[in-house]
Amino acid sequence: MQQLAAARGQVETWRGLERRARDLVELLELAIDEGDEATGSAAERDLDALEPELEKLEFQLQLSGEYDSRPAILAVHAGAGGTDSQDWAAMLLRMYLRWAERHHFTTEVIDATEGEEAGLKSATVEIKGPYAFGYLQSERGVHRLVRQSPFNASNARQTSFAKVEVVPEVESTGEIEVNPNDLRIDYFRSSGAGGQNVQKNSTAVRLTHVPTGIVVTCQNERSQAQNREVAMRVLESRLLEIELNRQEEEKARLKGQHVDMSFGSQIRNYVLHPYKMVKDLRTDFETSDTTAVLDGEIDAFIEAYLKSRVGEDS
Repeated sequence: MQQLAAARGQVETWRGLERRARDLVELLELAIDEGDEATGSAAERDLDALEPELEKLEFQLQLSGEYDSRPAILAVHAGAGGTDSQDWAAMLLRMYLRWAERHHFTTEVIDATEGEEAGLKSATVEIKGPYAFGYLQSERGVHRLVRQSPFNASNARQTSFAKVEVVPEVESTGEIEVNPNDLRIDYFRSSGAGGQNVQKNSTAVRLTHVPTGIVVTCQNERSQAQNREVAMRVLESRLLEIELNRQEEEKARLKGQHVDMSFGSQIRNYVLHPYKMVKDLRTDFETSDTTAVLDGEIDAFIEAYLKSRVGEDS
């Protein structure tokens, strides 16, 4: 029913755009016949306003993968670079939260582990909105930051790394089968602020999938049952990713191609010193407006990546 509603919504959007364009063309032709310049100019402006809407819809046609329309589960992990890399992980998380806010998507931080001095060791966030996974799949990989470190006594130039993982959210419990015997479940007290906010009960949940070694934690919900439910959803999505990777590797093998499915390769450089530049190493798209990018304006990078992939699966 969800797929049917989504398909119906897409059809209605295209038909609505078609009706508006047809009505405006008829109005423009009528204005020309009657010499009504004011009405003709207004119709032309309205037609011009339809163009970006059409471009957006045409771009969404590229998001035709089986899971592209689903919500996304995005995780950020600090890499090499110590405190600076943990601060970099926090900056990336903020960038994606701001991007989601700009698109009116809903977000929920499922789990976050703070760094010893600053930033984050890791964080996992659920992002819900039209084609959230389709767009954000372009972000998985290693992101490299070069800047003058505020955590270095000599304010020296430093390079830091953080890894971003993005998986589609599993829609139903039956989509991925998880054998209960393969799970190790641990309960512990949620970390957080002191005072009244200290958790006196062990509500946080850690799931370990023994065959794959995947570990998922959730501690942001109020009850143990809620945390376990969210953790299971994330675990199933991670297992779905493994299956998708296996299918892609098999497809590439049949085509005689080599595809690195680890998402461990560096994809983008963010240089803040000695000059300012953000460059995607897969598409060569770049911009000098680093402030805007780190504030969530990453659509141009996403679109460049998705356009570069057109025809890959054919």
